[in-house]
Amino acid sequence: MINRLILAINPGSTSTKFSLFEEEKLVFEKALRHSAEELKNFKKITDQFHFRKGLIMNELAERKIDLTRIAAVVGRGGLVKPIESGIYRVNQRMKDDLTAGYSGQHASNLGGLIADDIATSLSYATAYIVDPVVVDELQSIARISGHPEIERKSIFHALNQKAVARIYAASTNRKYEDLSLIIAHMGGGVSVGAHKNGKVIDVNNALNGDGPFSPERSGGLPSGQLVDLCFSGRFSHDELMEMLTGKGGMMAYLGTNSFIEVCKMAENGDKKASLISNASSYQIGKEIGAMAAVFHGNVDAIILTGGMAYEDSNINIIRSMVGFIAEVVVYPGEDELKALAFNGLLALDGKIEIKTYV
Repeated sequence: MINRLILAINPGSTSTKFSLFEEEKLVFEKALRHSAEELKNFKKITDQFHFRKGLIMNELAERKIDLTRIAAVVGRGGLVKPIESGIYRVNQRMKDDLTAGYSGQHASNLGGLIADDIATSLSYATAYIVDPVVVDELQSIARISGHPEIERKSIFHALNQKAVARIYAASTNRKYEDLSLIIAHMGGGVSVGAHKNGKVIDVNNALNGDGPFSPERSGGLPSGQLVDLCFSGRFSHDELMEMLTGKGGMMAYLGTNSFIEVCKMAENGDKKASLISNASSYQIGKEIGAMAAVFHGNVDAIILTGGMAYEDSNINIIRSMVGFIAEVVVYPGEDELKALAFNGLLALDGKIEIKTYV
């Protein structure tokens, strides 16, 4: 019997990450970073489809991968309708919603689209998405915003948060469903989730202007000043949305969406870079403190993950702010590609329910 190949694809706001697994064994993993300059000519996220797919296909060709052995292509879930956690087969309704950006525009929308396009061109391959960013498990009280015209939405890094939660639980010989965890994913966007008994009962909307700012997102802005800016006549609707997502945060303050670069600038004596970097860590610490209140202080662990978790200066500030609440555990980077591939393998073997997107 020939071992099956599973291709996992994770398009992020500033990167395209993909890996190939032979059953449970990693064949290779690739992470390509995209600068703001590289992406500036793409007006819409969907315009990046051929660019990002081409990078993946070129790598497979260079490595002389036998494409006919690929049994599943698993993409990161995008901004579809709010759905429960799990694995979903890509269907036409999902592709329509990913293309239109049902819940917003983000690079993760390309995950299912690219997965389906590649799978369709191959023999016997099936396309899936897993734990999309719109996984919605919020408790009712967390949906209240302060005005009935606006409801708080669940848009966060569900795939990585769920993956590291299970890794931590296994490392302590406990079940994810028995724990109370605060997990901060710190990457192109920042999401801080309150995980209680296997559900994310509260989390900031990491895409559309909520929570801490990030390398390219503004986070929660003072609403009155934002309204004034909207009616100033200085900016179009699209330009204002870009201020929130894509050209906000560190990009707006310092002209770069690379946290590594910001930290290097700070180390080299750039006082503004130091202030912005420290402010980012400060806001993440504040958000973690808010989630601790959701648990009435009864927290089993605080988990820091994502690309920004590689920077000790960031971790040290956050740890100094929230270490009194619970143990702080750090899982730098993301385990998302492994999580995608593992779920794909479970689906192929019939060991997990495959859900239908409707």
